[in-house]
Amino acid sequence: MKVGLLFGSFNPIHTGHLILANYMANNTDLSAVWLVVSPQNPFKKSTSLLHEFDRLHMVNLAIDTNSRLGVSDIEFKMPKPSYTVDSLTYLQEKYPSYEFVLIMGEDNLPSFPKWKNYEQILEFFQIYVYPRSGTPPSPLKNHPKVKLVPAPLLDISATFIRDCVHQGKSITYMVPEVVENYIKLKKFWL
Repeated sequence: MKVGLLFGSFNPIHTGHLILANYMANNTDLSAVWLVVSPQNPFKKSTSLLHEFDRLHMVNLAIDTNSRLGVSDIEFKMPKPSYTVDSLTYLQEKYPSYEFVLIMGEDNLPSFPKWKNYEQILEFFQIYVYPRSGTPPSPLKNHPKVKLVPAPLLDISATFIRDCVHQGKSITYMVPEVVENYIKLKKFWL
């Protein structure tokens, strides 16, 4: 089984994440896509970050009926901050019969050499890269383990959604209805 891994804070999960994950699961050679909820991204500040279990719950709510999508909390049990290379290694050891593929935005490719043990990732894992507008060119685009996937581009961000919630603006259609209801119930970002 070939599984794509889409790592993220998912603070909150939104339509852009879901369209991308679904596209990758149904329009590439991947059998499934797992959304890996990261408790703390080493490159991001965690000031507005919801508790990891709330973010995990929202991802579960969002993908509930899609059999090609899964969710993983493996980084919850790992030292923080989580590093992709450690998570990939852990998953490969836990599921030795699976082939894992890292899914990342083209905007991450130029900074990818700054990631912990990025050479090891490129040696043992394929990377499926989806387009992002305004991305500077990266020499890694031509790496044999990097595959550019022309997935649809939806310019929406969790930051924008959090700002909308904070300002009392509608987030309908930006997140699944069940996620919007959970955000309202818990009064997140007010």
